[in-house]
Amino acid sequence: METTNVEMPIRAMPLRIGAGADLRAALDAVPALHGVDAAFVVQGIGSLSVACIRYAGQSDLAELRGDLEILTLAGSLGPDGPHLHITVADADGRVSGGHMGPGCVVRTTAEVLVALLPGHRFSRAHDPATGYKELYVHPR
Repeated sequence: METTNVEMPIRAMPLRIGAGADLRAALDAVPALHGVDAAFVVQGIGSLSVACIRYAGQSDLAELRGDLEILTLAGSLGPDGPHLHITVADADGRVSGGHMGPGCVVRTTAEVLVALLPGHRFSRAHDPATGYKELYVHPR
């Protein structure tokens, strides 16, 4: 487990993101807009008309269309881009989830709680143990 062993204050940022917005792009912009290099999406709810999700072990995005409810939304935000996971339910109650891709369009609204971490900086770099770009946490 990587830790900075430094306690820093967290600034809570509740957001309402309106209809037609690309949810991932809106969240990706939050850290820079608020002058931080690290943040976490704690939770989100709302609705989408389009959800672009990369399922576990897949390389391509699946595109879901229709009246979709956001059941969960969480992840990290930093200068190297967001890492977000989402679950949505369609009008028949079928649930899908995975990595949130670009192109997730808000249908009516999205209500998201972001925790800004002004005392930290996030980066992503290749981790030889996993083979993926992983989160690295640095004190600011």
